[in-house]
Amino acid sequence: MIEFRGVDKEYPDGTLALSGVDLLIEPGEFVFLVGPSGAGKTTLIKLLIREEVASRGEIFFRDQEVTGLPANQLPHLRRDIGVVFQDYKLLPTRTVFENVALSLEVVGRQRAEINELVPAVLKLVDLLGKVGHFPDQLSGGEQQRVAIARALVHEPKVLIADEPTGDVDPAMTWSITQLLKRINEWGTTVIVATHDVDVVNSLNKRVVSLERGRIVRDNPQGQYEF
Repeated sequence: MIEFRGVDKEYPDGTLALSGVDLLIEPGEFVFLVGPSGAGKTTLIKLLIREEVASRGEIFFRDQEVTGLPANQLPHLRRDIGVVFQDYKLLPTRTVFENVALSLEVVGRQRAEINELVPAVLKLVDLLGKVGHFPDQLSGGEQQRVAIARALVHEPKVLIADEPTGDVDPAMTWSITQLLKRINEWGTTVIVATHDVDVVNSLNKRVVSLERGRIVRDNPQGQYEF
């Protein structure tokens, strides 16, 4: 489903964020990307969704080369890849329903379809009772689940979560971890970038470790190694 071939990412200031990255992710996998801050986890995600462009190498998503993709094809790529950002990116003046519905509205889905899909995905993340709330009326964990719902509502092939448990308490961390596991069990490929040792070790999934922009370990069923 996803393949990185000899990928480097060098920023204009000379920072080498990724170097010689080779990575293959199969459909339906659950993969943790781990490593310290600055290891290259977020850069790898940005390259996949073409928020950044690789300096060298090739990136494939479902046999399509991403790096050279024309701008008019990027919305289609991003519909197939749901991303839960570290800072949630919720619109403060829109309700929970409206925040989730927005990702359907921008691709032209009909109102009747939106009214059916949004409650269904909010029920999945256990937020159906908060449809009329605004982000500042929610806890950090609830905001994170709204972000997950927004990423899921257009039924992506891949769900990527960047530090999904970084700002929530242990109970909510467990809830979000189990939600991601359940989404994966339904057939969605899940990629989680994290430095949360307990989350990684609780699931015993594939662990890809990055250090200074390089993949240093790739364990099919691993633990967080320092």
